[in-house]
Amino acid sequence: MDVLSPLSLIKVSHVRMQGILLLVFAKYQHLPYIQILFTNSTPTGLFGYWGNKGGVNICLKLYGYYVSIINCHLPPHMSNNDQRLEHFDRILEMQNFEGHDIPNILDHDLILWFGDMNFRIEDFGLHFVRESIKNHCYNHLWEKDQLSIAKRHDPLLREFQEGPLLFPPTYKFDRNSNDYDTSEKQRKPAWTDRILWRLKRQSQACPHAPRLPAPYFSLSLRSYVSHMIYSISDHKPVTGTFDLELKPLVSAPLITLMPESLWTMENNMVVSCSSAPDFPSSPWDWIGLYKVGMRHINDYVSYVWVGDNQISFTDNVNQVYIDISTIPKTADQFLLCYYSNNLHSVVGISKPFQIPPRFFLREDPLGEAQPQI
Repeated sequence: MDVLSPLSLIKVSHVRMQGILLLVFAKYQHLPYIQILFTNSTPTGLFGYWGNKGGVNICLKLYGYYVSIINCHLPPHMSNNDQRLEHFDRILEMQNFEGHDIPNILDHDLILWFGDMNFRIEDFGLHFVRESIKNHCYNHLWEKDQLSIAKRHDPLLREFQEGPLLFPPTYKFDRNSNDYDTSEKQRKPAWTDRILWRLKRQSQACPHAPRLPAPYFSLSLRSYVSHMIYSISDHKPVTGTFDLELKPLVSAPLITLMPESLWTMENNMVVSCSSAPDFPSSPWDWIGLYKVGMRHINDYVSYVWVGDNQISFTDNVNQVYIDISTIPKTADQFLLCYYSNNLHSVVGISKPFQIPPRFFLREDPLGEAQPQI
């Protein structure tokens, strides 16, 4: 958050299961169009009871599209390939949210799936693999990569795409070095750390039926690389950078916050907010005042419950006051965010603004100058 918040990126959600952690960040202008629908953990270790293996998922709606993001840790060792594939299927099956009015995960517009998948390189011996890596001859190793083999035979796994493995295998290294495992076990290098994605399967329409225009939703991979400079782990980290282009299914926020005419002569800032007709309001909705550069949704300077601080409500326009007497005089820029309790998401955000100087000098009855709002 220290690194990303100066870039206008805000932590939207996270889920953790032991050592498996998933965080989602977004630029603040996208917040009203990101709805966190569900977070989920699926343990698969120790007969499904232990979370050292398994997957975590954050399901969200992005401009009206369903997106699932999954981080996983699958079973290790060369001989456990069938178990890895079984856990992959089990994690996928457990991401269906009955009773939450969310489509089956295979009907989501995008699934991003990554993590320590632990797939290994079959057949070739340690010496051959290391020599191939040394000479950057990866094409022979790709053919024996267990995940690549599984994708050729499994119809569902085949629907997941991956970028080309143009970087050396990312496991296993001696800690604090770039040397592959020199311990007694001398693990054979492998591409254990992977990033996959799957776009929604297109329905097979009747060949004679008129073709309806489909919503525009396109994902393209910009880079897929490892980072050899990091050495605190026996794995090297892998990153993928994507371009996502879409035609929004939702083009207006559920709440519009109006920062103009905010100020009164008292210690209050009056905020006008208009709501869409179908907005499911709650007595527990709240408005937060944030400095630009906020780290996460709880990083507010001040907040108010909308119902408790309401001044007026007419024609879906609500006026709410915020006490700013405790806010120090500052030249920082601020934002207002409206948080929906029913939707567990920010549904409205103002443009950045500055709080004008709040104090001016006025003579008191004794003739002494006193700071006044």
